[in-house]
Amino acid sequence: MKTVIVGGVAGGMSTATRLRRLDEQAEIVVLERGPHVSYANCGLPYHLGGVIADREALLLQTPESLAARFGLDVRTGHEVLSVDTAARTVLVLDLADSRTYTEPYDHLVLSPGARPVVPPVPGAERALTLRDVTDTDRIKAVVDGGARSAVVVGGGFIGIEVAENLRRRGLAVTLVEAAGQLLGPLDPEMAAPVTAELRAHGVDVRLGARTVKVLPDAVELEDGGLVPGDLVLFAIGVRPDTALAENAGLAIGPRGGIAVDERQRTSDPFVYAVGDAAEKTDHLTGEPTLVPLANLANRHGRLAADAIAGRPVRSAPAIGTAVVGVFGLTAAATGWNEKRLIAAGRPHQVVHTHPVSHAGYYPGAERMALKLLLDPSDGTILGAQAVGGAGVDKRIDVLATAIRGGLTAADLADLELAYAPAYGSAKDPVNLLGHVADNLATGTTRTVQWHELDAALAAGAVLVDVRTPAEHAAGAIPGALNIPLDLLRDRLDELPSGRPLVVHCQVGQRGHTAARLLAQHGHQAANLDGGYLTWQAGTAGSA
Repeated sequence: MKTVIVGGVAGGMSTATRLRRLDEQAEIVVLERGPHVSYANCGLPYHLGGVIADREALLLQTPESLAARFGLDVRTGHEVLSVDTAARTVLVLDLADSRTYTEPYDHLVLSPGARPVVPPVPGAERALTLRDVTDTDRIKAVVDGGARSAVVVGGGFIGIEVAENLRRRGLAVTLVEAAGQLLGPLDPEMAAPVTAELRAHGVDVRLGARTVKVLPDAVELEDGGLVPGDLVLFAIGVRPDTALAENAGLAIGPRGGIAVDERQRTSDPFVYAVGDAAEKTDHLTGEPTLVPLANLANRHGRLAADAIAGRPVRSAPAIGTAVVGVFGLTAAATGWNEKRLIAAGRPHQVVHTHPVSHAGYYPGAERMALKLLLDPSDGTILGAQAVGGAGVDKRIDVLATAIRGGLTAADLADLELAYAPAYGSAKDPVNLLGHVADNLATGTTRTVQWHELDAALAAGAVLVDVRTPAEHAAGAIPGALNIPLDLLRDRLDELPSGRPLVVHCQVGQRGHTAARLLAQHGHQAANLDGGYLTWQAGTAGSA
């Protein structure tokens, strides 16, 4: 049996090596149009910044090493021009000598990845993109050649990583994002610290700014402003590379990727598709979705190999878990965000907390912001986000695992997580999310979200700040009545009777205690979820 694989990076090479481990006798041919295979494309931005100094460290394997270890026939510089599903052949162009030839297959695996989106603006051809090692070499040549400024268009994961690393190289960097926030998978109040971190390190972040023209040494924005840049890079997203599949008559799904079943098979039973080009199944709705992540590409490559080898397999739904480093900050997300839930009309509750990474009395504890989204009817975890210093990745991974395992939000309180003062707290930040969720589910507490506060106050609620006078003086929500928590019992007579109260502290914990106290003294009290820090981040706006 002969399997031909188109694309030699994450999904394609995962398929090839897994299939070899399952079948020593299989003939396996990998066709890659670029000059490199099995490279670490997620590490490319860090080579630009010098964090990964050795370019060769990104090249994990070569055709020769793959032939020696796995007996694979890997051909770089070979572009597949078309697929004939009836004859079960592919037409291949050898880029070295412009020779074309036909390669037969018993099974075909398509792993062409995704192409960077380049907006149709004048001068777009002057801009660079980052997809592979060759792109990295081009960008690095410009930087090494004396570039002093750069404009990165797009504030997603890749755009932020490139902006950070170009800044590390000493360039004056402007990050231009058309939306009102960076990092679309995060909600605005969670993305705000990322913007602040970039600006604190000298990156000029322009939000709500649309690029309309690329000039030889600048970018023109929609408002007429010019942003100078010796280097301009587009990082505004990717689209599945489906040209081969479309021309072969394979079904394209509703999200624009190659449609596949639970075995990664396309509409042709002898053709499989994996990686960024293939659609996934959303964990929440069961509908097709696009999730261009390397971990899924590797997982689905393995599944395709198992299916070809005759093993029973079924692709698990995609949750969409991602993380990015931003100088001293980490931002991560899993599942759906609140924007998406609102757009879909999905009922949900929100929990914000601001715990520290490990026991506060142990040196080096760093604060983080956590956001949990849950179904109010049954506690199903719909998504989570985390931003902060140490420990962010650990918590988002636990929450992603909880989603995969079908745990409810209240179940998080009972997770037995590793604890020692240097690594966590007796009540881990994930446990605390579970406690808050349980309080909501049982009606022990009511909360108001940062974006609901203005409406609550306009409807007659009174805002009570239960922080210390020093905290209140350092930064306060306009109109708040400051009564410290420890004095609240003695000053109840200062609170208006018959009017609802919204109480808040810095992060929400003291606010919860105050809300419980007031409720038991006959007041209708709700806690401002996440406290002053969440309100401050959410109202930071798109400036």
